[in-house]
Amino acid sequence: MNSRFRKITYQIHLWLGLTSGLIVVIMAVTGCILAFEKELKHTFYPEKYFVKNIGKEKLQLSDLKLKAEQALPDSLKVSRVEISSDPSRSYAFRSLKMNNEALTFWGSYIYYYRVYIDPYTGKVLEVENAKTEFFEIVMDLHRRLLLGEKIGKTITGYSTLILAIMLFSGLVIWFPRKLNKNAIKGMFFIKTSANWKRINYDSHNVLGFYAVIPLLLISYAAVIWNFEDIDKWIKNTLNGNVKTEKAKSTIPSEEFTDKKSIINLVGNTVGKSLVNKESALINFPKTEEGIYYAEVTYGNKQYQNEQFNFDQYSGKVLKHQSYKDKNIGNGTALRERNYDLHTGSLFGIIGRFIYLFAGMIAASLPITGFIIYLNRKKKKPKKKVHTKIHKKRYALSK
Repeated sequence: MNSRFRKITYQIHLWLGLTSGLIVVIMAVTGCILAFEKELKHTFYPEKYFVKNIGKEKLQLSDLKLKAEQALPDSLKVSRVEISSDPSRSYAFRSLKMNNEALTFWGSYIYYYRVYIDPYTGKVLEVENAKTEFFEIVMDLHRRLLLGEKIGKTITGYSTLILAIMLFSGLVIWFPRKLNKNAIKGMFFIKTSANWKRINYDSHNVLGFYAVIPLLLISYAAVIWNFEDIDKWIKNTLNGNVKTEKAKSTIPSEEFTDKKSIINLVGNTVGKSLVNKESALINFPKTEEGIYYAEVTYGNKQYQNEQFNFDQYSGKVLKHQSYKDKNIGNGTALRERNYDLHTGSLFGIIGRFIYLFAGMIAASLPITGFIIYLNRKKKKPKKKVHTKIHKKRYALSK
């Protein structure tokens, strides 16, 4: 490999690492915490996620929605409900309003509540202020560094791009100048019998190599989320630039008074579709032309779902789409898999554990890399420098 190219690559790797290292550590550590967020929440907060007694029949969705709104402060309205096929699980209603111009996490949410309700009795299990909930804070730290949508998201977005460049440049540096038996062994194994500096170097080099593929996949998915133009370009290109129209409700000519029965119709339709599946969410309409949007997930992979658009005045299904549909479009199919690709769930439980370990390695790389930098930066002893100067003076005096 060309030594000049290798030196340039090393300098790129070094300075990008020094400028983004702390941010990478934060994103990696928070990502590790969120890797099993669902399981951790169910373990730490069972009182709000599970009901004590499973009843024979659940209350209608409109009644549960009303009870959730009555439990909220300031007469707030709910915008979403999350439902599980597990009969022991509660319903989680969400009330949220964001300010994307704010510069902090707490300023970004004008209000953010979750109301957990027993679907059999209508009892409110807990009203959670999500602005102070641990996992929500960790999630925002992961996505926006608690610095709001404008600044925080921009920083994490470009840091993710930098991470991808560093992974590729790291591969160049990882490959030895000369291939021999010892060099090949050093590519894949840490020499534990060596001194701490060598162990640190090997940890950075070897572990970084093993984590490079999952970290590149994580980075790709994060870039798609953070850069809307890239997301649209990939989606439209793979879909063949086919335009899709958003579903809209038809506003009735007469005053609409049957909202309760429509909510129940939507709830019952989603409930039937949820049988033998994992979970569902329903977004309630926000405008006069808005729709009820429902998404039913088949299992632990979020992309395996079917989606419904309901007219808010008639309850008619305006659009129905399943991940199994052949005409879904390659771009849409790829975009739907983005969350599962980012979390590792696309590859099952083993994939999630691999991503967890890759995240732990990612958190260590800026630290071990900085130690390597400090070790190389140390100046040579002054005594040797003086000796060279005396030798030159002696040679000139002859």
